[in-house]
Amino acid sequence: MVPSVFRFWGAQPGWDAAWPWLLGILIAAYLLGSIPFGLLVSKVMGLGDVRQIGSGNIGATNVLRTGSKKAALLTLLLDGGKGAVAVLVARYLYGDTAAQVAGLGAFLGHIFPIYLRFRGGKGVATFLGILLAINPLTGLAACATWLATAVVFRISSLAALVAAASAPLWLFAFDLTTTTGLGLLLAALIWLRHWANIKRIISGTEPKIGKK
Repeated sequence: MVPSVFRFWGAQPGWDAAWPWLLGILIAAYLLGSIPFGLLVSKVMGLGDVRQIGSGNIGATNVLRTGSKKAALLTLLLDGGKGAVAVLVARYLYGDTAAQVAGLGAFLGHIFPIYLRFRGGKGVATFLGILLAINPLTGLAACATWLATAVVFRISSLAALVAAASAPLWLFAFDLTTTTGLGLLLAALIWLRHWANIKRIISGTEPKIGKK
């Protein structure tokens, strides 16, 4: 039988014998997602080891703390791109269920990268890339939610949390009910990865965007 998680995500009859392929897709996407673009971009541009500054995170927000907006933007695009590429390639080759498995694999690769001993980023850019690939309107709605929250509150982590929480709602609103389960799972992982940020937000000590 197809594993229940794949049935929940909308697997069609005939996938019963396809779980080895899905496992292969998950692993391949995980390896792609594990590529630490923030670390690579920072080193190539002569900015040092991004893990030794700020929060120590390899994501675009921490790369921005090097003072290079170009490096941060490039990291953002590459981290989002690897999630989108994983989904689009898997969908083209094997269909929608494979695309969701690939999205999960790429996301897990980013937050638990094998190349960095499973110490990765918080997954926001990769998450948004996955959403954009699943459905552009949903992805754009989540990006707009992030931007609106960031403009109002000037806190990047809060914007990420609100955007993540809104994603399953956007998926449901755009009638993408078979992908809502994936959206809920990834959103929950983002909230878990932001636990320290949540505590700082509550205490009023979370740094604001632009603050040195």
